Amino acid sequence: MTAPADVHYDATYFEEFAAIAPHHFWFVSRNALLVWAVGRYAGDARSMLEVGAGTGQVLAALRRAYPRLALAGTEALVEGLRIAATAVPDAELVQADARQLPFEAEFDAVGAFDVLEHVREHEAALAQIVRAVRPGGTVLLTVPQHDFLWSAMDDYAGHSRRYSRASLSALLAGQGLVVERMTSFVSLLLPWMWLSRRRQRRQASMADFHLPPVLNAAGRGVMTAERALIRAGVPMPAGGSLLAVARRPVR
Repeated sequence: MTAPADVHYDATYFEEFAAIAPHHFWFVSRNALLVWAVGRYAGDARSMLEVGAGTGQVLAALRRAYPRLALAGTEALVEGLRIAATAVPDAELVQADARQLPFEAEFDAVGAFDVLEHVREHEAALAQIVRAVRPGGTVLLTVPQHDFLWSAMDDYAGHSRRYSRASLSALLAGQGLVVERMTSFVSLLLPWMWLSRRRQRRQASMADFHLPPVLNAAGRGVMTAERALIRAGVPMPAGGSLLAVARRPVR
């Protein structure tokens, strides 16, 4: 299978992100949040699919946390799958367009983490995600939040949009999903993020992900504290990203 011509992601990023993600505070913190969310809202799941698995960083974090969970991942670009196969050798990996998934009611949980913003037809992609999860199963999503944060980094990353709570809620409701939890994250760092994005309005590059160790450690510490607040149920009304947990109704 060849990759869809309209996939808005540069395959050359995969190797660079595979090297950066295990250490960069944003990826490490997001993965820790996702591991918690899966345990909290899909703790009885025996199988999980990640749509748009990239290099397998999330799957690898899930494997470490949940050794008995049967994992599968799809990715439109084979370059990502090759790296993911090394990161999570026991996962079922399939090259597939998010808008045309080869699954129907097969998984207890399905996740798409920072994927929908890359897909122009995000309604079609979400419909396929819902189709892949069993009735009563859990759908987990993360997406970038707030139009005012749009910058050259979004263009560089191949984003089609950023989301608001209202737009994401409408997208989920349109597919018949029942939202169980929606929260912002990267909230405590939002002022810093806004300032950095203002500086990036004209240019962005992979160099922006290479942080001085002190800043990286500080970011990780702040997001660890933020994750504790989210776990405790403290509302996070604004942030750089949104996490949504929803359930496919049993009909």
